Amino acid sequence: MLRKVVVFPPRRSLPQRNDRRIAYIKVMKTLPEFLAELVRRPSINPMGRTDLPAELIHESRITQFLAEQFEELGVVYERIAVQPGRENIIARYSPKSPVPFTLLLEAHQDTVPVDGMIVEPFAAQVQDGKLYGRGSCDVKAGIAVMFHTFARLVREQPVGSAEVILAFTIDEEHTFLGVQHLMKSGVRADFAIVAEPTNLNIVRGHKGVVRWQLHTEGVACHSSRPEDGVSAIYRMARIIVALEHYAKQLQASRHDNFLGSPTFSVGIVQGGVSPNTVPDKCKIEIDRRVLPGEKPDDVVEDVNRYLRSRPEIDFPFQIVRQQACPALVPTGGDDFVKRLGEVIDSVAGSHRIMGVPYGTDASTIREAGIPVVVFGPGDIAQAHTKNEWIELAQLEQAAEILYRFATE
Repeated sequence: MLRKVVVFPPRRSLPQRNDRRIAYIKVMKTLPEFLAELVRRPSINPMGRTDLPAELIHESRITQFLAEQFEELGVVYERIAVQPGRENIIARYSPKSPVPFTLLLEAHQDTVPVDGMIVEPFAAQVQDGKLYGRGSCDVKAGIAVMFHTFARLVREQPVGSAEVILAFTIDEEHTFLGVQHLMKSGVRADFAIVAEPTNLNIVRGHKGVVRWQLHTEGVACHSSRPEDGVSAIYRMARIIVALEHYAKQLQASRHDNFLGSPTFSVGIVQGGVSPNTVPDKCKIEIDRRVLPGEKPDDVVEDVNRYLRSRPEIDFPFQIVRQQACPALVPTGGDDFVKRLGEVIDSVAGSHRIMGVPYGTDASTIREAGIPVVVFGPGDIAQAHTKNEWIELAQLEQAAEILYRFATE
């Protein structure tokens, strides 16, 4: 089946409003089909790991699929290298009529790893109205919904619609490089919506995150004579016990009425080379969720100061900073937020405005001066889980909400 649409001519730069031609394209995949194609293409963020197969890591398979879909749709797009083999992909829809506002739709292409999953991570199995697989909820459903909204605008060319910038970025699950590059490139809009699973509610604020490594060193020797060495793991054990106390004190120390308390967690412990060698190196990776107003450098230094004050930690350790994502403060764009809420109510019946404990690309977009919210299908409780899934019924609702928001 063929359908007549207005599309942009292929060239390197983003399209201008008056530069169009007529073409014919195939009818698009349905939303569940589109989502299944995304889930079947692994895009694991290795997060520094070196044990994952090359055919599973990074976003290239998703980027290529999206490029093919843009080509089939007939629109101009840009693939922008952020790291070797890892690209943001961006397209723009500019309506013929005067533009009431410019809307940025952004979603990340990467997922967390699949360790411990009890469903086939890339099978995109559908059962009882749910699609299962890594990334189905976080956040390939959001990619599918945003692409379909964009494609519908291109096909229908509604009068009075917003100009829409569609951006799919890399590396949200680890160091946020994709959205940082996007904002540094000068992309700007009057309002932005970032895709994450919010159960079709509006997230206006969230905690930020600071992550870093802490290293201890010892002296290696044969395990039959441990008195000849110094165990870096034993040293780290003392630090971990101290950090458990620190985490409890931190959570009780302050509270934000919208976002709750700051949190602290040790997520990874690595050390040793063999059971018969006293280890000379050990490291942990730390995740600290921050509230508005907390500065990353101050957060790290507070932990450093606490550990050095503990008498049982009478040995050197090293802190290696990794990355930070600021907190999202609910400021600006009130009229857009109200409008989005009204559209959600007209499609889904009701909505809530929330603050959440997890971080997203939205805070980097807000730091660039663009009012932003987080919105999408799915429940965050299903993200990153051993049987990650999404309710397919929410896909059509989410796509209709975004389309109405851009056109009404």
